Amino acid sequence: MTEGAALSEIASPGRVLRYRRVVVKLSGEALAGTEGGMGIDPGIVERVCGELSALAALGVEVAVVVGGGNIWRGTMGQARGMDRATADYMGMLATVINALALQDVLEQRFHVDTRVQTAIEMRAIAEPYIRRRAIRHLEKGRLVIFAAGTGNPFFSTDTTAALRAAEIEAQIMFKATKEDGIYDTDPRKNPDAKLLEHLTYLEVLQRRLEVMDATAVSLCMENRIPIIVFNLTIAGAILRAVAGEAIGTMVSGQR
Repeated sequence: MTEGAALSEIASPGRVLRYRRVVVKLSGEALAGTEGGMGIDPGIVERVCGELSALAALGVEVAVVVGGGNIWRGTMGQARGMDRATADYMGMLATVINALALQDVLEQRFHVDTRVQTAIEMRAIAEPYIRRRAIRHLEKGRLVIFAAGTGNPFFSTDTTAALRAAEIEAQIMFKATKEDGIYDTDPRKNPDAKLLEHLTYLEVLQRRLEVMDATAVSLCMENRIPIIVFNLTIAGAILRAVAGEAIGTMVSGQR
């Protein structure tokens, strides 16, 4: 079955969806395509936008938080002796570039009404982040992309995703990665690493599983927002997750 046929089957009108308002966290690295790659891969962006547009067509209220690691990471500058706050602000600007790339493909290729909201004001190209306006956009069927992180240095885009999920009262947060989910050890270093299908927030924190930073996990735990970590490279993965299929790793309050 082709990728297009698979998406059509998943996104059939009669399909029952488990979640109606979601936050999807996309890493910047995922948009680059290759491990440690830089820049934006047009093919990957189009495929991701295709799945996001399919969600929107099914009536799911979709908010996206995008990272900027394919262009710049704050830790890169810090390693070279740069002031950490300055390096982080550069990383926030990188997320805006990715957000605009996603918006252009969503609107030009898939005709999805999209709004980019930034935590750092840049009104010439995007709206400033306003919680009530973001919720209103979602209610009107617009896909919202949150960029520029939290607007503050020292916070990751994972934390941004958890914060925005809590603010807009999302039912779940999806973290799209290049792995099938969370493993007990690093699968890139240990071929015998075991995929963990379900974890509690406390298990992720206590075992220091490096799926996302502790602040993001704690925010989700405090606000009872489940997290699904899944492989972005699998066709239809986002749609399957929204439909409630078992995919990747579920992180929640209890097993």
